[in-house]
Amino acid sequence: MTISFQIHSLEIPLVRPFRTSFGSQSVRDVVLVEAVSDSGVSGWGECVTMAWPGYSAEYTSGAIDVMQKFLIPTLEPLLETSPEPDAVRSALSVMQGHPMAKSALSTALLDLWLKERETSLANYLGAVKDKVDCGVSVGIPSSIDSLLEEVGSYVDQGYKRIKLKIEPGWDIDAVRQVRNAWPEMLLQVDANQAYERTDGAHLAQLDQYDLLLIEQPLPEDDFLGHAMISREVNTPICLDESILSVASAQGAIEFGATTIINIKPGRVGGYLTAKEIHDLCVGQGIPVWCGGMLETGIGRAANLALAALPGFVLPGDTSASNRYYAEDVTQPFVLDNGQLPVPSKPGIGIEPIPENLEAMRTAVITA
Repeated sequence: MTISFQIHSLEIPLVRPFRTSFGSQSVRDVVLVEAVSDSGVSGWGECVTMAWPGYSAEYTSGAIDVMQKFLIPTLEPLLETSPEPDAVRSALSVMQGHPMAKSALSTALLDLWLKERETSLANYLGAVKDKVDCGVSVGIPSSIDSLLEEVGSYVDQGYKRIKLKIEPGWDIDAVRQVRNAWPEMLLQVDANQAYERTDGAHLAQLDQYDLLLIEQPLPEDDFLGHAMISREVNTPICLDESILSVASAQGAIEFGATTIINIKPGRVGGYLTAKEIHDLCVGQGIPVWCGGMLETGIGRAANLALAALPGFVLPGDTSASNRYYAEDVTQPFVLDNGQLPVPSKPGIGIEPIPENLEAMRTAVITA
């Protein structure tokens, strides 16, 4: 068997602009990686970079460049056969950084490898659920009225948990208004690194609103600052951008910087490492949940398999397709009683609809 790659660039409009403390998006520039065997079978992975280096140092055109110039050539010695997942991770590890690009390539190869063995990603990872409770992430809107309208629409759809994006100047009052409107709703906030060490007393004002957690208040490299904030705030501190590896997760836990962890496969370099972080957290008694990066159905399917592992005890950001897209590149994932089904077909369990892929695609590179 010989494997080649195709890198598909897509543009998909969002159903509404999505703003966080680091920027706003109205169109998602999507990169799908296709690993194609000489027998005609394809494996798929999604690169969750954004167009600009706001959320992380990675960005879309840079990810495509590093895949073409460095990562795919590094994998070439393995591509005469269907490589074992651990061998793929080991080969990619000789290159520093670029976890989102690595995750896209390794997931495409993993999808192909699992299809050959007629095994689902969920079974391979050790899933224990066939449905996953879903939360939804709410961006920073233009007004409180817009916020309440948007949150209300998600509550009506049946989402199990609401996450509010916050930043200085848009935090305490927004949370108060939402909590007053929905006293029993599971509610949490996400700062995306927007605060400083000196903001502990300010963030402690959120304690009165019975939040599940405050996510990533400080810059990703500031474990000490998060430990300091956790001593001023009663609400649990959750880390997202800070968790880049098993070692960083263990360090954050041992240092007292976090008591809950958001696991994003793209951010940690793929699903093998994501599972290892999950296993570490289960052993340490640390709850985990699966974050989202505005994925299409390709990334969403794989995330649902991960979120079906036993340590994922909090609803994640594995929202339905129509949360972000009027039309997805795959068959849509549809919310049912606040849950989404875990794909059970071989591999990640889903593929692009050819007509949708063609209509949304802006470029394709054979590598």
